[in-house]
Amino acid sequence: MRSGETRVPFLPANVKKLADAGAAVSVAPGLGSTIRVPDTDYEGAGASIQADHASGVAEADMIVCLRRPTLASLSGIREGTILVGMLEPFGEPDFLRQTAERGVNCLAMEMIPRSTIAQKMDVLSSQANLAGYMAVLLAAERLPKILPMMMTPAGTIAPARVFIIGVGVAGLQAIATSKRLGARVDAFDTRPVVEEQVQSLGAKFVKIDLGETGQTEQGYAKELTPEQQEKQREGMAKVCAQSDVVITTAQLCGRPAPKIVTRAMVEGMRPGSVVVDLAIETGGNVEGAELDREVDINGVCVVGLSNLPGRVPAVASQMYSANVGHLLDHFWSKEDKRFDLDLEDEIIKSCLITHGGEISHPMIRERMGAGTA
Repeated sequence: MRSGETRVPFLPANVKKLADAGAAVSVAPGLGSTIRVPDTDYEGAGASIQADHASGVAEADMIVCLRRPTLASLSGIREGTILVGMLEPFGEPDFLRQTAERGVNCLAMEMIPRSTIAQKMDVLSSQANLAGYMAVLLAAERLPKILPMMMTPAGTIAPARVFIIGVGVAGLQAIATSKRLGARVDAFDTRPVVEEQVQSLGAKFVKIDLGETGQTEQGYAKELTPEQQEKQREGMAKVCAQSDVVITTAQLCGRPAPKIVTRAMVEGMRPGSVVVDLAIETGGNVEGAELDREVDINGVCVVGLSNLPGRVPAVASQMYSANVGHLLDHFWSKEDKRFDLDLEDEIIKSCLITHGGEISHPMIRERMGAGTA
């Protein structure tokens, strides 16, 4: 497990389903310790406790992890082994090259397509949901005022104003959580199609004329031109200035997060305001935000904490384990009692990163400059 990671990749409930389907499941000792799930629960679900890490890796046909493991931890892995996890395929080329050379089949859960059939396997959505929730709680804790309006004998307290930038899964959850806490919420996205979703949650959609925009087939916002980015910043500056909380969620698949909130915009906010940058792990949306730090910019608290789902590890683990469990169940061969790596299936095509001794995913190959096979 990566240092500081509190989430668990697989829970006893999903172990039981695999064991009942005929799989021999082994888990590392203390796997569930961060969320207080004892080894005896895993054993009761049908798993064995594998104390020897090297033997476990060498004997496995499939390894399920949460975050990308180190190459050293995969020493002895056999050719043909399937590695399943959030492997951050755009972040570490050497890892992909070396696992490919060893003949490992890497399935990156982040690359699961956003299709109807794969919805229950969508790790990015399940974890982003929790990140959006936690972002609001972090902001509320740091804000020197309350979020809801209150009418008291001492006078009426106006509701806090929250501005959500980016209306994907995390943004929608941030809107919903802010509204439940009583805040007045504005939201912006480059995709006009999400306006109805924003309004359905009781928030106001901020309209900025950027010209032609849109979204990818997977539902992500397309990258804006420099001119469009400047128009966006100008339009958002006024809303930021009147907001108590700004939460940014804008990310691009396989690319650094766009800088959409400038330092000048942060400095234009009232002292005591809070900015939470949910894209900090991919470079950040906010100029001046720092990874795993909270910085003060002209009296504004800018939060750049990573792994927000890890702050609610029990639920995050439950959702991640369920996502992986659904993937395994979907491709499990009852006759052969094994995972069927169906190379013609669209889900496998989307998330299979290495296969046959090479980096097999066209987008990853292109980003790494490896050309085509």
